[in-house]
Amino acid sequence: MFPARLWHVATPVLDVGLEVSGPESGRPVLLLHGWPDDVRTWDDVLPALHAAGCRTFAPYLRGCGPTRFLSASTMRSGQLSALGQDVLDLAAALHLERFAVVGHDWGARAAYITAALAPDRVSHCVALSVGWGTNDPNQSLALGQARNYWYHWFMALDRGARAVREERRALTRLLWQTWGPDGWITDEAFDATAQSFENPDWADVTIHSYRHRWGLGDGDEVYAALEKRLNPAPAISVPTLVIHGSADMCNDPSTSMNRQGSFSRLYDRLVLDGVGHFPARESPGLVGHAVVRFLAR
Repeated sequence: MFPARLWHVATPVLDVGLEVSGPESGRPVLLLHGWPDDVRTWDDVLPALHAAGCRTFAPYLRGCGPTRFLSASTMRSGQLSALGQDVLDLAAALHLERFAVVGHDWGARAAYITAALAPDRVSHCVALSVGWGTNDPNQSLALGQARNYWYHWFMALDRGARAVREERRALTRLLWQTWGPDGWITDEAFDATAQSFENPDWADVTIHSYRHRWGLGDGDEVYAALEKRLNPAPAISVPTLVIHGSADMCNDPSTSMNRQGSFSRLYDRLVLDGVGHFPARESPGLVGHAVVRFLAR
């Protein structure tokens, strides 16, 4: 067993809180959680990674848990390019020359972006519940998936933004409940993670992220050049594994199908039968085994 330690690392924008565990000389792996979630999503996957000799770094994303912006004047942007830059900034602050990225939901999008921007530094990319090339606001969207994204459209309204600010626990609990099979979550698991949603920037980052994603909010000019590099989505040359639950009611598994043309090297996709939107929580044994096997390829 390798007990996790909470570190704080300064990047140009953030004071990042992250949990670090595993053998000190192990292979570095960044574990990037999604929304609405935090680092607890990886708890039951860690033993497999540590047994395989990985040193794991699980940061709380901007707006989550103990992570804080360094300046009150910094825009509380949730745009996806900012999340990707945060990963690169954190890796630089940790002096990680080469590392693997494993991400879920928002973290999967950040992992893809990191791999696209710095293929010389990323050895492997594993993305849970998200397909690459689905960040474009002009993307084709099936009606069923538009229904799944109701909360995106809800946040575009003042009423939805108010719910994010004033009813964050009720809203996120509803999303957890409806994104997977009946009864998959426990009060203990949700409560342990929901504490991270009390971060003072959580609501602003959340609302901006979903509004910007659909062209309904301006981005931070700091990331303008990155946005141009990422639109249209560039091909990824880093070996990549996608893990998707067949019962995902947030991102239907069809959204990650037929994406191999966007990857110029090793690409694989694993669909877990009966698993919803949170594979690392719902089926940590299968996820841990799949990640370890892929990192060895």
